[in-house]
Amino acid sequence: MVLQSRDKTDAVGRQLVVPPYWEEAKLELMRRDRIMNKLIPQFGDLHLVGHDDPFTTLARSIVNQQVTPKAANAAWQKLLAACPKFTPALVIKAGAAQLADCGLSKRKTEYILDLADNFKTKKVHATEWHAMEDEAVIAELVQIRGITRWTAEMFLIFNLLRPNVLPLDDPRLIAGISHNYFSGEPVSRSDAREVAANWEPFRTVATWYLWRSLDPAAPAVPVE
Repeated sequence: MVLQSRDKTDAVGRQLVVPPYWEEAKLELMRRDRIMNKLIPQFGDLHLVGHDDPFTTLARSIVNQQVTPKAANAAWQKLLAACPKFTPALVIKAGAAQLADCGLSKRKTEYILDLADNFKTKKVHATEWHAMEDEAVIAELVQIRGITRWTAEMFLIFNLLRPNVLPLDDPRLIAGISHNYFSGEPVSRSDAREVAANWEPFRTVATWYLWRSLDPAAPAVPVE
């Protein structure tokens, strides 16, 4: 993800969708939470922008796993250059060798090809995800090779635009809570849950601003 304003398209021409709850969430978080009240105004009108294509979102999340945002972005741009029309069929046609040439590990290459096969053969119910509860979507996604709970939560945030996701497995969320709420001291999952209780039902929005606080110039996509 990049810093965006409204009515944008991505590198392959897909429409990017702005969460409809964003402005309300900002006001609520600033009213309830003194840290958010200081943090949110620093980023003006910038906000999360979601991709409307589930296959692209999940593939991008796999690319982002266990590498720096800079390395992930470089690999992703090469992947888009290799497959300008980023569809499951064309990714499968490109094959493992071409995907590996984009800087993907052997395992990530296998994961993306498996993801493409799941979409092409309709083993996943992508058209139904918008109507499903968060945990139900996660349960289906983690059955796909390479999709962890973290990856599924990133999908909930960046594709389905769910407002209340708290990705506790995300190290950048924990780092953001530590930096902003605990003066850099270590933070447990219990600590994180306690802080985040004040953010409901907009934990996604608070998470995004904590990501931003760590590196305002970097793409707001955390790494696993």
